[in-house]
This record gives sequence, C-alpha cells and structure tokens, in this order.
Amino acid sequence: MKCMFCRGEMEQSKVSYTVDRQGYHLFIKEIPAYVCSQCGEQYFEEKETMSIQNMLQSFEKHLKEIRYAA
Repeated sequence: MKCMFCRGEMEQSKVSYTVDRQGYHLFIKEIPAYVCSQCGEQYFEEKETMSIQNMLQSFEKHLKEIRYAA
C-alpha cells in the first residue's frame, strides 16, 4: 500500500488518536493503523474509523447527560 501524499510504503502499526472537541480532550491509545514509513501519515481502516466515531458519539451523549444533570 502506498501513501497518498508521498507515495512511501505504508506499514501496519498501532498509533494514538487525539481529538479536541466541545470543551474536552480525548486521547485514545493503541489503535491499529497504517503509517507511512517516509512521511508518517496515518490511515485508519473503516472498522477503526467507525469505532472512533461510535466512541465519540457515546462520550458526547453521556457528557450531555452529565451537563443537564448538574
């Protein structure tokens, strides 16, 4: 698999993912990804992308519940 940016070789690895959103910072460790050996660009497969999105939606739902309960 080639990197879309530099055409370097992509290698399977585990990476961290961070997001700053709606007043919170979320840090997720050890996510499977492809990482370019040349430029470091990261690509997630659909399964991992969906898991991250589901996690964010669940977290935001619970965060809203906490804010409304306060």
